[in-house]
Amino acid sequence: MEELVLIAFYWAHLIATVVWLGGIFFILFIAMPSAKQVLGTEAGRLMSDISKRFTPLANYSITFLVVSGIVLAGLRKQFPAAGVFENHGAMALKLILVFTMVSIHFYRGLILVPRIMRTVSETDKGVLQKLSINLVKINFILGLSVLLLSGTISVFRGY
Repeated sequence: MEELVLIAFYWAHLIATVVWLGGIFFILFIAMPSAKQVLGTEAGRLMSDISKRFTPLANYSITFLVVSGIVLAGLRKQFPAAGVFENHGAMALKLILVFTMVSIHFYRGLILVPRIMRTVSETDKGVLQKLSINLVKINFILGLSVLLLSGTISVFRGY
C-alpha cells in the first residue's frame, strides 16, 4: 500500500512540474513568438490574457509541488533505496533553486505585473516588461536545472 501512495504522489508531483515548466516553455517558445508575428503591437493584450489564465494553474502547481515534495521526502525514508545516495548537497541545491523559482514567480505576479499596469510611461513600461520576460527565462533555466538535479538524485538513489 505504501508503494501505491508513493507512486500516486510521484505522479502528481510530476504532473504539477509538467504544468508549470510546460506552461513556461509554451509561453516563451510558442505563444510569445506567435503573438508577435501575427498580432504585432497587439501581442501584449493576448499575452496578458494568457498570463491571467496560466498564473492560477501555475500557483496551484507550485502549491501541489511543495505539498507533494514534503510528503515524498517523508515517504522516501520508509524505503531502503532512499539511504543509498547520501548527497544532501544536491537536494539542498535543488530546494534552493525551487525556492528561487517560487520567489521569482510570486514577485512577478504580486509586485512586478501590478507595477507594469500602473506605469504610465511607455518607456518605463517596456523596461519593466523586459524584466518580467527575463525573469520568466531565468525561471525556465532554473526549472531545467531542478529537473537535472532530480534525475541525478534519482539515479544515484537507485530509482
